[in-house]
Formats: sequence, C-alpha cells, structure tokens
Amino acid sequence: MSSEFPGSWQRAMLPMLLLAELSGGQAHGYALSKSLQERGFGPIKGATLYPALAKLEASGLLGTRWQEGQGGPGRKVYELSAAGRSELQAQRASFDRLVHLVRGTGR
Repeated sequence: MSSEFPGSWQRAMLPMLLLAELSGGQAHGYALSKSLQERGFGPIKGATLYPALAKLEASGLLGTRWQEGQGGPGRKVYELSAAGRSELQAQRASFDRLVHLVRGTGR
C-alpha cells in the first residue's frame, strides 16, 4: 500500500472505499484494486483486498455472482446490495462529520 497514508488508516478506510467504488456499478476484485490505486489509495495486496470483500459480503453489504472467463479462469463479480447502499450513505455521513471535527469547522 501507499506510504502516503498510515497503514491503520488504509485498513480502516478500505471497506468504505470498496463500497464507494461499487456504488458506480459491479466489478471484480482486480478492477476494484486497480481503480483505488489509480485514484491514489496505493496498491492493495490480495491478502488485504479479498478478506475485506468477503467480510462485506458476509455482512450482506455486497452481492456476488460468478462470471465465466473468456479463455481464462472465471472470477467473482461484486455489487452493492440495498443494505450496502444504505451503509455507504451512513458511512459517508459519519466521515463528513469526522472531517469537520479534524478541521475544527464544526458540523
């Protein structure tokens, strides 16, 4: 992962960022990782990414389906569930409050 952010921040923010990425549509794990890296989050190891996705899926925040590969292995495709959309909205509101607290700008 990138050294721009402390590792503890990255681990804490990864679930919300995955939900946010999936709010734009379904994707497989590698595409999610590449998109977050391109946006500046830094590289995400599979040993970090896939357990986070599995936890979100187990919590009912993501749905999955299997996509057959074209000449290669298949892959799991993730998408937000209705509960995931609600959770993302709640997490964004909490994050906005945290940003205001850190900046000292009140609410």
